[in-house]
Amino acid sequence: MRSSRLLQILLLLQTRRQLTARELAEELEVSLRTIYRDVEALAAAGVPVYADQGRAGGYRLVDGYRTKLTGLTEGEAAALFLVGMPGPAAALGLTEQTSAAELKLLAALAPGQRDKAGRLKNRFHLDMPAWYRDAEESPYLSAVASAVMEDRRIKVLYRRWEAPREVERTLEPYGLVLKNGTWYVVAAAPDREAGQRISGVRTYRVSNILQLAPTEETFTRPPGFDLAKRWQEHLDRFEQDRFTAKSLVRISPGLVGRLADLSATLLLKAIADTGAEPAEDGSITVAVPIESIGNAATQLIRYGKSLEVLEPPELRAELKQLAEEVAGLYS
Repeated sequence: MRSSRLLQILLLLQTRRQLTARELAEELEVSLRTIYRDVEALAAAGVPVYADQGRAGGYRLVDGYRTKLTGLTEGEAAALFLVGMPGPAAALGLTEQTSAAELKLLAALAPGQRDKAGRLKNRFHLDMPAWYRDAEESPYLSAVASAVMEDRRIKVLYRRWEAPREVERTLEPYGLVLKNGTWYVVAAAPDREAGQRISGVRTYRVSNILQLAPTEETFTRPPGFDLAKRWQEHLDRFEQDRFTAKSLVRISPGLVGRLADLSATLLLKAIADTGAEPAEDGSITVAVPIESIGNAATQLIRYGKSLEVLEPPELRAELKQLAEEVAGLYS
C-alpha cells in the first residue's frame, strides 16, 4: 500500500509540478504526517524532491527529472476506456483504477502534451443522462460487469414488461452498454438440457435485475462477436417493432414554430421525412408513426388544441375520453 502511495506522490509531483503537503494529503486521503514521512522516504530513496518555503511554496521535483515508473496494472489497463467518464467509472466500481490510470498516462507525456491533455479534461465534460431524468440506480451493475469481464454465467430474477412479470434466467453476459444514463447488458440465456441458447442474444435492462447470484460456470463467447454491431442491430429492430401504425395529425402554426424547443423529435422527423408543406393558414398535416392507440393518446394530448388528430377514429375517441376525464377532475 505504501509503495503504491509513494508512486502516486511521485507521479502527482511530475504531472502537477508543485503541490503542498495539504494538497497531497487531500488527494491521497491520508494525514499530513503520512505525507511528511512519505516525502522523506522518497528523498532517502534518491528521488530529487525538495520543498519551496513560503506562502506559495510546496513540494517540487528538480527540473528535468522524470520517472519511467508508469506501468499500468491489469485493473488500470481495463479501466482506460473510462478515463474522462467519472460517472460510468463510479457505477462500475472503477473510480480508483481510472484515476490511477489517468495519472500514469499524464506522467508518461511530455510537458507540452500534458498541458494540452489537462486543458481538454477541463474544457470537455460528458454527462450521460438525458434532461429531466436522473441516472438509474442499478445495484447489481458491478456484479454484472465482473461477470462480463470474466465470461461467467449469472443467475438473475428479472422484471420484464410482459406476463409473467418476474422470471428467472441464467445469463451469459457478453457486454454492457450505457445509453442516456441507463445500463443494458447484452446476453444469451442457455438451455441447460439442450445445451443451446434458447433466446439467442438479447438485451436486458440492468436496473430491472431484482436479484443476482454469481456462478462459477464460465462460457465461451461466439467467435467474432461485435458488441457495437449487435447493439446497433438491436436499435434498428427496436425502431422497426416500435411503431405499429400511423396517425394523421394537423399541427397548428404556433406549434410548428415551437417543435424544436419542445424536443418533439417524432413530429419533426415525420415532417422532414414526408416533406410536408404548410397550408395557407400555416398549419401542417402529416402522418406520424405511433406505437399503440393508448400510447399515442398520452403522448399527443400534451399538445392540447395545438394538435388535432384526424385519423384513426379510435385515437380521436381515446383523446376525447382522456380530455373528458381531465375536465371532469378539475370541474
